[in-house]
Amino acid sequence: MKYIFLHGLGQTAQSWQEVICQLNPEWDVLCPDLAEWLLEKEACYRTLYQKLEEYCGQLEEPLCLCGLSLGGILALDFAANHPDRVCRLVLMGTPYKMPRKLLKLQDVLFHFMPERAFLDIGFEKKAFIGLCRSMAALDFEKRLNRIAARTLVLCGKKDFANKAACVKLAETLPDAGLVWIPDAGHEVNRDNPVFLGKELRRFLESGQPSFLHQKGDVR
Repeated sequence: MKYIFLHGLGQTAQSWQEVICQLNPEWDVLCPDLAEWLLEKEACYRTLYQKLEEYCGQLEEPLCLCGLSLGGILALDFAANHPDRVCRLVLMGTPYKMPRKLLKLQDVLFHFMPERAFLDIGFEKKAFIGLCRSMAALDFEKRLNRIAARTLVLCGKKDFANKAACVKLAETLPDAGLVWIPDAGHEVNRDNPVFLGKELRRFLESGQPSFLHQKGDVR
């Protein structure tokens, strides 16, 4: 089994470090850096997803995909396209349909941010904005029923922008549960890495989260 952790936009592979410390040390954990996948290439979602296809195509073992935000979107996309390859799926703060109004607001804010803010996460400002724009039309709602893997949906209790989407995702996927991460916003791997890591280990070892949401419960 290969355990692949895909970070969110604005993060790096190192963002998983504290989480991975909570996992079984014998697991074969991989944390690719998404910015490196786009070096000298067009910074768009299509390019990024193709790199994930190539990356996973080099692995023969069954896959467990764990993704946060952009990483979750990539994992969701791959699991829908390759239900035979993914045996466990973890989606953290992951929308199945892009919130276009929020993306437009972010686009405006990004233009006022200094170039150095993007360089710290491995992107040029223009490339970062281009990647975000390329995701605006993504919508996986009609493909969710293709996912065969047992799935854990995770959401920070303070991640108000994604709560409703995470509940809908957990209720729509064929075999999924939802867990709220306390004391965490959108970046659950940074906000509460110890709780997150323990929850991931429990689910990946047993196939069951510690507790499930009640239907219709948006905490």
